[in-house]
Amino acid sequence: MASLLEKVNTLISANLHWMVDQALKQNSIAVINQYIREVEDNLADLTEATVTVGGNVKTIRRKYEELQAKSAELDRNIDLFLREGREDLARAAQSKYNSTQRLVETYASQIEQMQREYQSLLDARLKLEAKLTTIKQEREELQALLDLAKSKEITAKTIKSLDDLAGVGDADVARIADSIRQRLDRASAESEMRAASLDKQMDEILDRGELDAQLAARKSRLGLERGAAG
Repeated sequence: MASLLEKVNTLISANLHWMVDQALKQNSIAVINQYIREVEDNLADLTEATVTVGGNVKTIRRKYEELQAKSAELDRNIDLFLREGREDLARAAQSKYNSTQRLVETYASQIEQMQREYQSLLDARLKLEAKLTTIKQEREELQALLDLAKSKEITAKTIKSLDDLAGVGDADVARIADSIRQRLDRASAESEMRAASLDKQMDEILDRGELDAQLAARKSRLGLERGAAG
């Protein structure tokens, strides 16, 4: 159990910023994926250990309560035997009471120790889950950043290729490069126009809806709707 908590504490104390920096330098999220796998494996072990210890705490607590009840019964019996003058029975009951009390104290000590261990496992599990959630969010953001970087690299290479084509001195090749550029510009302009048109249509619909609502409220105040209905 101690070794598991040591592993978990090591994972909890891991420097996420360092891992993200390494991933950026390597242009890969492999280091983060490895950390996530380790966390998930240890989280599963930690969950199993927490459930086991929690069950043991309940079992020992139940035995402790049973022994307490037995000890109380023996205590009452000792007094009863003494009142009846049965010192031999009282002596035997006292001996049994003493051994039972020792067990009660032993179980009480075990419960206290295992309860602390159980709480430590619960705390570690919560912290490790929080760490896992954080690094998964970091991975998503980093993946998006790396994808964007790769996209920009491809765009830069494409533009460089066009520049290289345009500068080779061949008029036909230069015209092809210009044609590609024009197609790219046209596609970009069409996208902007569609977006602007869509935004305009949405604005018009929203404005018309607001105007209709205002006119309806005015008709209701003037009683025109009732008149039209009649």
